[in-house]
Amino acid sequence: MQSIVVRGARQHNLKDIDLEIPRNQLCVVTGLSGSGKSSFAFETLYAEGQRRYIESLSSYARQFLEQMEKPDVDRIEGLSPAISIEQKTTSRSPRSTVGTITEVYDYLRLLFSSIGVPHCTQCQRIISKQSIEQIVDQVFRLPGDSRILVYAPVVRERKGEFRRLFERFYREGYLRCRVDGKEILLEDPPSLDKRRNHSLDLIVDRLIVRPTQRSRLESSIRQALRLTEGLVSIAKVGGEEMLFSERMACVHCNRSFPTLEPRSFSFNSRFGACSTCNGLGENTVVDLDRLVVNPHRPIKKLKFNLDYPGFPDLFTTSALALLRKEKISPATSFKNLPSKFREELLHGLRENLTYSFDEVEYQTGFKGLNNWFLDKVSSKKMGRSREKLKAFLKKSDCSSCEGSRLKPESRSVRI
Repeated sequence: MQSIVVRGARQHNLKDIDLEIPRNQLCVVTGLSGSGKSSFAFETLYAEGQRRYIESLSSYARQFLEQMEKPDVDRIEGLSPAISIEQKTTSRSPRSTVGTITEVYDYLRLLFSSIGVPHCTQCQRIISKQSIEQIVDQVFRLPGDSRILVYAPVVRERKGEFRRLFERFYREGYLRCRVDGKEILLEDPPSLDKRRNHSLDLIVDRLIVRPTQRSRLESSIRQALRLTEGLVSIAKVGGEEMLFSERMACVHCNRSFPTLEPRSFSFNSRFGACSTCNGLGENTVVDLDRLVVNPHRPIKKLKFNLDYPGFPDLFTTSALALLRKEKISPATSFKNLPSKFREELLHGLRENLTYSFDEVEYQTGFKGLNNWFLDKVSSKKMGRSREKLKAFLKKSDCSSCEGSRLKPESRSVRI
């Protein structure tokens, strides 16, 4: 079918309209106020598409859906099941987009969670299921004699009191559970606020990583996978925690991925939101172009538009330390410094920087200019200086998600 054929449309103020609309194209209906745009688009085309879709469902499913009346039209051919995105008042909330306001984003989240193909965020290979043997092999890569706990993540960020769940697991012989990060006894569980989200990780086993314990570890992992329908978490005592999925994992990078759900693609949920910007798609950063007076000068000769005690020394000494780390000549003008240098100057480094003072070298951490400015601005002691510092901040796309708002695991799902 190449087109949608409409014959004898008489809904409201339509006067026996006949027309053909090409399929698989973006089509726009225009006209003066009262010319019948809404009558044709919503109350004829959409109403008929929705009616046909609901009639294809079982009588049980139909009782939960509101059905529109059959439009006044002779016949419509080539029409598929339809969805309607209505015009709505915009919201000033930074967590709202055109997609969320019109609710088309709900369909997209359902689409990607249903038929999306997940790819590894590192090697971009399609990720596959992970067997119990592969999970055990990864656990045995931990240092020998490491003490570990095998968790079954039975509830992940859901509302409820879970009293019956606690009772059930206690009857089945389990003694301890981790609730919102704190270990509790199932014999005397806490009272949870049913209006708040909670995470429950059942402690399946505690053991030491030794070759003699392999069969026991395999049995405990199988038990956890059965309780959670495919998820198990292994935590090294006093160290890192690893989440494994029996359903999705990259065997090349040894990385596990959670099962795809609609909330995996929601930037308003911690299961889908970028962890750097918390799903907002942008961060507050220092405007270096406004801060530096003459960017054609090298670091040592720079002057700044900001007159604040200690800032010139912080900027200059940190920038010179970064230049030494990157092996860049200090005579290079600020404008010609690479973008990597600017990113490190703004966001800091995980490792220590080597500073030089009176021919004495020392190492210390560098959090970046962004954190320095944000710490000062959020301090209650700043008074009038706060506005002075805020003038040199600007909104910028998140450096991690590039404005997409979603975490890497969600962005790597493709159709």
